[in-house]
Amino acid sequence: MRPFVLVNVAMSADGKLSTRERRQVKISGSDDFARVDRMKAECDAIMVGIGTVLADDPSLTVKSPELVRWRRERGMDDHPVRVVVDSRARTPLRASILTRGEGKRIIACTARAKPEDTRELGRYATIISAGEERVDLNRLVEELYATGIRRLMVEGGGQLIWSFFEAGLVDEFSCFVGNMIIGGSDAPTPADGSGFVMEGDFCRLSLQEVKKMDEGVLLVWKVSENSSVTG
Repeated sequence: MRPFVLVNVAMSADGKLSTRERRQVKISGSDDFARVDRMKAECDAIMVGIGTVLADDPSLTVKSPELVRWRRERGMDDHPVRVVVDSRARTPLRASILTRGEGKRIIACTARAKPEDTRELGRYATIISAGEERVDLNRLVEELYATGIRRLMVEGGGQLIWSFFEAGLVDEFSCFVGNMIIGGSDAPTPADGSGFVMEGDFCRLSLQEVKKMDEGVLLVWKVSENSSVTG
């Protein structure tokens, strides 16, 4: 059993998440920020990769006081569980994801992580070791489900999102497309990594919603073929 997994990104009109230097870019506006905040509030956990933590230092907290109240009224913590996929336990102890906002944190690492690093991080987060060289996402999401997580939001980066698509673990993909061109063959995209080679392996999507938002457009897709959804 695993959680329902939704991936959310904001990208430029040419499909880039940021510049080739991995410098964060404001792609969407206030309406999309509010939409994403609602998505966070409705999820049990939010996940990012270590690259996103090191590049952007996100807190992954719910920003709206009204949404925080909404969660409290339902007996939930103020913020979803924050999860970092971090094979070698490199998350800085001062990272916002560990220090800002109340709530639970999880660091998913592998056997490659140094015991002293996992011990230090264990002061701030629950440590889950899943895999030898790379975090085994199938095993990880099963463990998250066992802790009560039923709805998981994956926010990036491109390598982690690709790994979820590759493993067939994505149920919904929402994408805000902004009104800019960033360019750069080395700039990150929503699904970096090795990529599918054979057409029969492509992850097929079913378009659910198209909505003009801010100065761009929101696209919401369901994954067409995914027999392992638990909801």
